[in-house]
This record gives sequence, structure tokens and C-alpha cells, in this order.
Amino acid sequence: MAFKSKYSLFAITLLFALLTLLSYATASHPHNKSSSPFEFLDHLKGCHKGDKVKGINDLKKYLEKFGYLNYKNHSHSDDDEFDDLLEEAVKTYQINYHLKSTGTLDGKTVAKMMMPRCGLPDIINGTSSMRSAKKRHHHGSIHTTAHYAFPAGNPKWPSSKYHLTYGFLPGTPSEATGAVARAFATWAGNTHFTFSQAQNYENADLKIGFEKGDHGDGSAFDGPGGVLAHAFYPTDGRFHYDADENWSVGAKPGAFDLETLALHEIGHLLGLDHSSVEGAIMSSGIPAGVTRGLHGDDVQGIKALYNV
Repeated sequence: MAFKSKYSLFAITLLFALLTLLSYATASHPHNKSSSPFEFLDHLKGCHKGDKVKGINDLKKYLEKFGYLNYKNHSHSDDDEFDDLLEEAVKTYQINYHLKSTGTLDGKTVAKMMMPRCGLPDIINGTSSMRSAKKRHHHGSIHTTAHYAFPAGNPKWPSSKYHLTYGFLPGTPSEATGAVARAFATWAGNTHFTFSQAQNYENADLKIGFEKGDHGDGSAFDGPGGVLAHAFYPTDGRFHYDADENWSVGAKPGAFDLETLALHEIGHLLGLDHSSVEGAIMSSGIPAGVTRGLHGDDVQGIKALYNV
């Protein structure tokens, strides 16, 4: 009986220890149970003009953040009514991403909107640059369509700055510095630019680091999922990862590849805007668990911008 009693006590103690470890693991890894800031969109599926549904105001804020809406002093800016302006904004979003332009939040539109993405707007100052442009090439009568885009004014680095230095905010993990260096090498191999790491972060042309929430640049991060990173156009040079994301080196389930995001944000640092080509590195949405390289559209875009 004494043996059975000791065995039962040992089993109970072991079970308690396992439950404690499980509780600690859950608390220590908030990514396990996190929900995307864009998750509210899922229950708006099927909404259209005339609807009044809780959460539509969040949709308005989403589309305003990425440049599709500007209510100013409009009466419906703070309510949950699906009005004319919102319908037009949804239609413009659908056109930019080659979706059926109905103005209704169909499944494909919601799925695209919910994808984790770069924080830069698709439309700046009311001008959408994601429209395709037909170009004739000197190969017989072949026509191709380019989907790369430039922000208004085509900001770019002057001809005296084709060699750019980059630096990392102190404390940047070595996994990230290596991934970013590889991304710069990829861009260097496909452009007229050369890059080197500066010894002093403050003196670098391009400054890279990890930030959380509101970090003082006017583009606050939103926690796990949602906005992953952002960068500024020439000649600002700032590039920030969201430190709250689950980052990885290479393709890992539930994590975002550091090098893939670096390739995208470096494109912005050089002057490219978002592309409407799904497979382009400059496409705004970047899913977890994948890696991407430069697309022909990205290379064509940078060459067109710098006329090389």
C-alpha cells in the first residue's frame, strides 16, 4: 500500500510539474495565441453599400491607413455605415489587386486584406501608382505589361550616391544583420547600386533596426501580424522591422523570413513603390512561412526609375 501511495504521489507531482511547464511555455511565447490586427475583417465578409455592421469603422481606418480613403470632415468617418465613399475605396483596392471590382467585401478581397503586409500605403496623396503600364519592347511585336510603380514625384538617389552605406541600430540580432546583408547583395547584383556596411550607424545612408508600437516616425506598428515592416523613400533611408513579429531565417511555419522582408523594404529605400504582381518582391502582402526573391518586374522597375 505504501508503494502505491508513493507512486500516486509521484504521478500527481509529475502532472503538476508538466502543467506548470505548459503554462510557462504559453506565457513565454505570445505568438502562439496571438491574433492578427486584421482579423476583424473576417466577420465583415459579404458586406456592401448600405450595410451597417459593427467593425465597418475599423475597415474605414484600414483603408485610410493604406491610402484608399480620406473622409476629412465627412459625416460617416466615425460610424459603421458602408457608404458611397467606402464602396469606391473598396473598388479601388480591388482594381489595384486585380480582383473583381464590385465594391463588395467578397471572400477574395477579405483574404487579400487580411494578409500580413508592408506598412507603406498603396496610395499616397490620393494618387494610386499600382496601375499597370503597357510597354513595347524591341523584340518583334511583343508587348509586355509592367506592374512596378513609383511614388509621386519619383524620389530617387542622385547619381553621386550610387554607393550606399547601411548601418544597424545597436542590439540588432546577428541573424537579421546577415539576412539584410544578403538582401543588399541581391539588389547589388541586379542594379547599378553597390552597398557596404558603415562602421558608425549614425553616419550610414540607410539605417535599419527593430521597433515596437509607436516609435516616433509617424507609422506605429500594430503588434504580431498585420504590418510587418516599413521603410521610407529616398533619401530618408530608414527601414524598421516590427520587433513583435515572429521572425526567422528561411521559411518556417508561422514565421516571417527576415531576408524576404529586407528585399522588399530595400526596394522602397531605392525608390520603388508597391507592385500589383502577386509574385513580385514589391507586392505589399508577404505571407508567413515563405521566402521570395527578386522578380523580373522588380528589376525592370528599378532600371526604369534610374534609366539604366
